Amino acid sequence: MAEVKFDAARWTKNDRIVGVATFVLFISLFLSWFGASASYGVYTYSATESGLSAHGFLYIDLILCLVILAYLVVRALFEEMPFKLPFPQETLLFVATAINFLLVLIAFLAKPGGSGVGWRYGAFISLIAAIVAVAPYVMPFVKKLQGSKSGQNSVGA
Repeated sequence: MAEVKFDAARWTKNDRIVGVATFVLFISLFLSWFGASASYGVYTYSATESGLSAHGFLYIDLILCLVILAYLVVRALFEEMPFKLPFPQETLLFVATAINFLLVLIAFLAKPGGSGVGWRYGAFISLIAAIVAVAPYVMPFVKKLQGSKSGQNSVGA
């Protein structure tokens, strides 16, 4: 049996970025995402709604955040993982963070209610956190595409 000892040095730079951004995303799902205000004479009424209460499908993000964070904790606890994944860790984290990003983007764009409803800070924090979490896996692909385009341009010149 492998020795259980928490060692954050087992995390790569990408693991740390994904872990922090995923934790921020997890918390931000409970923050105010949308809000509206109405006035009648001297009385003003305002209401806000969290991402989870506005869009039930964000519970998928909530569960994925817990899975990602649990996986990273297990990775820090064991020198050798106690289970074998059917695919590489990078694939697991990319797919989970990409799903989180897509669902947060859909929730951000699908603002509930009428024209008086506006975004609140939780929606922006969630969107930024989802982008940061998926960025370590998307950026190498983007750089590779940019490199191949610049290589085509120099050949054609």
